[in-house]
Amino acid sequence: MSTTAELLKGAAELFPDEVVTSAHVRHFELPAGAGRFALITLDNGFDHTKPTTFGPQSLANLNTAIDQVEAEAANGEITGVGITGKPFIFAVGADLKGVELLKKHDDALAIGKGGHDVFKRLSALAVPTFAYYNGAAMGGGVEVGLHCTYRTVSKALPAFSLPEVFLGLVPGWGGCAILPNLIGAEKAVSVVIENSLNQNRQLKGKQVFELGIADALFEGADFLEQSLIWTASVLNGSVTVERPAIDRGEAWDQAVAKGRAIADSKVHGAAPAAYRALEIIEAAKDGDLQKGFDAEDQALADLIMGGELRSGIYAFNLVQKRGKRPAGAPDKSLARPVTKVGVVGAGLMASQLALLFLRRLEVPVVLTDIDQERVDKGVGYVHAEIEKLLGKGRINQDKANRLKGLVSGVLDKAAGFSDADFIIEAVFEEMSVKQKVFAEVEAVAPAHAILATNTSSLSVSEMASKLQNPERVVGFHFFNPVAILPLLEIVRGEQTDDASLATAFGVAKKLKKTAVLTKDAPAFVVNRILTRFMGEIQNVIDEGTSVETAEKAIEPLGLPMSPLVLLELVGPAIGLHVSETLNRSFPERFTVSPNLKRVVEAGKRGFYVYNAENGFKPELDPEVAALLVQGDTVLTEEQVRDRVLDAVAQEIGLMLEEGVVAEAQDIDLCLITGAGWPFHLGGITPYLDREGVSERVNGKRFLAQGVASVPA
Repeated sequence: MSTTAELLKGAAELFPDEVVTSAHVRHFELPAGAGRFALITLDNGFDHTKPTTFGPQSLANLNTAIDQVEAEAANGEITGVGITGKPFIFAVGADLKGVELLKKHDDALAIGKGGHDVFKRLSALAVPTFAYYNGAAMGGGVEVGLHCTYRTVSKALPAFSLPEVFLGLVPGWGGCAILPNLIGAEKAVSVVIENSLNQNRQLKGKQVFELGIADALFEGADFLEQSLIWTASVLNGSVTVERPAIDRGEAWDQAVAKGRAIADSKVHGAAPAAYRALEIIEAAKDGDLQKGFDAEDQALADLIMGGELRSGIYAFNLVQKRGKRPAGAPDKSLARPVTKVGVVGAGLMASQLALLFLRRLEVPVVLTDIDQERVDKGVGYVHAEIEKLLGKGRINQDKANRLKGLVSGVLDKAAGFSDADFIIEAVFEEMSVKQKVFAEVEAVAPAHAILATNTSSLSVSEMASKLQNPERVVGFHFFNPVAILPLLEIVRGEQTDDASLATAFGVAKKLKKTAVLTKDAPAFVVNRILTRFMGEIQNVIDEGTSVETAEKAIEPLGLPMSPLVLLELVGPAIGLHVSETLNRSFPERFTVSPNLKRVVEAGKRGFYVYNAENGFKPELDPEVAALLVQGDTVLTEEQVRDRVLDAVAQEIGLMLEEGVVAEAQDIDLCLITGAGWPFHLGGITPYLDREGVSERVNGKRFLAQGVASVPA
């Protein structure tokens, strides 16, 4: 048998670029005569912008620190051991850069086993152990604390989670086994499964305490000092920590069943991590922690060697890294300052845009429209939303007053836009309307002002073609709801210059959006792929397959909603308009569904109705069913899925050939941030590669082996 030290040494050799965390031990006398205490501090030597992680060498360093305190405890030299982190950070878990490099199941098993072997030594010491969650704690950072006897948490702690299921793993260093035995299965399922699958929802310090994960809660300012005073009280017996009894009966089984229902609703059985985590939680019911740890090791190793985790890490890196450094963006030094924003239109989309610019840029924002009533309604919407923020305590009264003072509405574009630096239009999606608006704006705007269009599918170059200065027109396509979806497609027209483009990227960054540069091609990225995807679904329905089969066929993708529910959200009329636009550009691939046309002409808002009797599940609207004219070609779910995926793979291949974006990575980044496609798919191209669709359709993979997949 390999020792822990040998296991970790072997793992460290596979991972030469680890950012190593040290584990410093210091000693002091506790107050109230509670004796000499050893405190281990986890620190990687960087500030809080580079959080502390556990790679193999970092685990080895913690192991060495535990060797020292174990000997001191055994010799009666200390009365307790604490573990804490550097300022603002406790620890954020395993170093995923190392996980990506693993090629063998045995190496993956060593990572799980190595973590367990080190962490569980904390619970085996001859003295009580204490974790002081002083700052951000995630994954293995949370788990190292779970192995301690007691835990305290800071009220200032901003983020605490077990995000593994979100990425395609399980909490594999004690999270699945210890947590339900500490706080009960229901709360554990909420932390491990529900929060993870809700876009990696984080807990704050107070919630960590209320859930029973921590035994005491202290203010951030003197958190460590208060934790040590409390520790002394526990050690000298003046404070007794009471924990509620765990219900190991029916409540445990119900919690696991609830977890399965949540997983089914989010990933539809298409991603294994949540189900593996639930199996371990289910088996932890009898309180046998070692059995749970062994199961965690196996699940961790299996998932590390599976495609889902690799896709999850790939997606995470796209959003965290590529999303912050957009491919093809001009040098940011070319960007011009934006001190006033104009918005043409005062409808819902325009009002949402005005609110976003106002909140993020905090500069004057002026709306215009064709009559005073619309202008007043737009400004009124922004004021009402600011009041809501004030009511929720998100901003104070001063800030609310200042923001309200910065937004105004005028009918006269010359009065509104003569000193604006950035003017965006959000008017009706019709080329002649948009060209007319831009001509009016150009006549009154300063020469340096950027003219941005929020068009979802029209040509930016054509829109700019009749202007005196077409080089300052840029596509700036937001996704609805504007406040929630991070993606911003920035479109370079044929004549857009670098300074205008750089300014657009600079504004996007201030708006806290994920900007992706796209060529001026029909419907850009997201709408082109989604329209091809939806078009193929509509084709099979038109040809004779039932609506239910067509929808069910796509469930294994684990998308946030089914295609026809998405159509309802977008609006059938908009869906029809985009399909007509793309049909004009690419008639051989993009169809206009006669059934969708009938649904729109009948004024229906979608294909489904929702009734309280069936729990508001979507049911085909009988009036829509009566409108449908279908052929007699009936496909199976598998045939539908193949056809849809083949169409999507073909379209992405063509888009990359056309240079719509720089690389396949940008397609995935767009689908994750603009359409909510799952992390566990890595967007779409890793899934198409994994399922063999890319090679079947295009004769090659989209991504090299080892990118979003296990290295060869």
